[in-house]
Amino acid sequence: MSTERQGMFDEIPVIDVSPLLDDSEAGLRAVAREIDFAYSQVGFGLITNHGVDQSLIDNVFAASREFHAQSFEQKMQIEINEFQRGFLPIRSGGTPGEAKPNQCDSFMILHELAGDDPDVLAGAPMAGPNQWPAGLPGFREKVTAYEQAMHVLGIRLVRAIAVALGADPYDLDRHFEHPTTFLRLLHYPSLPPGSPPDLFGSAPHTDYGFVTILAQDDVGGLQVGTTDGKWIDVPCIPGSLVVNTADVLHRWSNRRFISTPHRVISDSERHRYSVGFFFDPDLHTEIVPLPSCVSPENPASSPVIYGEYLMQKLSATIKSGGYPEWEEPE
Repeated sequence: MSTERQGMFDEIPVIDVSPLLDDSEAGLRAVAREIDFAYSQVGFGLITNHGVDQSLIDNVFAASREFHAQSFEQKMQIEINEFQRGFLPIRSGGTPGEAKPNQCDSFMILHELAGDDPDVLAGAPMAGPNQWPAGLPGFREKVTAYEQAMHVLGIRLVRAIAVALGADPYDLDRHFEHPTTFLRLLHYPSLPPGSPPDLFGSAPHTDYGFVTILAQDDVGGLQVGTTDGKWIDVPCIPGSLVVNTADVLHRWSNRRFISTPHRVISDSERHRYSVGFFFDPDLHTEIVPLPSCVSPENPASSPVIYGEYLMQKLSATIKSGGYPEWEEPE
């Protein structure tokens, strides 16, 4: 498929990433070829045989359901703070230009930082402790175990992506020695019959960072937008994880890998749960297009500092209570 057809597709690619698990060069390059196709043309893929134990996935979903089953008052005891950690309640706002707020709530943790971390000592944005709910035995352990497994998978994907972009497998590793991570336990309630069509579980948006790794239940509702105006359903394949490339990787690849708009339609009678892991570089990383992605025909886009870029995006999100209105990433 030529790059002229970038963003035109009829289905979401499925990628078997088991060759990554033996840490061989042949396995890495085999997966990199599939990654190159999926993320240069679609921006989304379903990965299978990823090495994350199903018990970890089951446990984090059980923890999410237990958390969201609490009363609103209990959850609001750890309402999201200035460090972007805690409970984000439903109906707290919407996307600019959208008439209705996103119909989801979530619990969020970020990467843990030691008390003597330079960013903590400097009072840098988002450099604070996570908040944890009281009265839920085993909750923190289940969530943390899943987060650690996602970190391992994230590093494997970073190396495969580097190869897919024509770089050395380890060229991006230094930017993920202290990664920026977000783990969100998302809950989408069922909507009453006759709800307006613009009442989204999550309005159309792109993600801000490097890659998103999403575990979803079997309710469905996640859709990916195409350049010709269609919305393609992401299937629920047992044991698979949804992986999409985001705005920062779009920049790093000098626009080769696309950051595709997506949304969640909550039209089921059932509540929907998903667990999103956002795996991003160190906040101090300067995002400069990889040399392998630059040519006279495709000159380098302007560099950005990831933390500054992220705070601009989050500022727009906080003001609206939702996602900034979707626009084509630079």
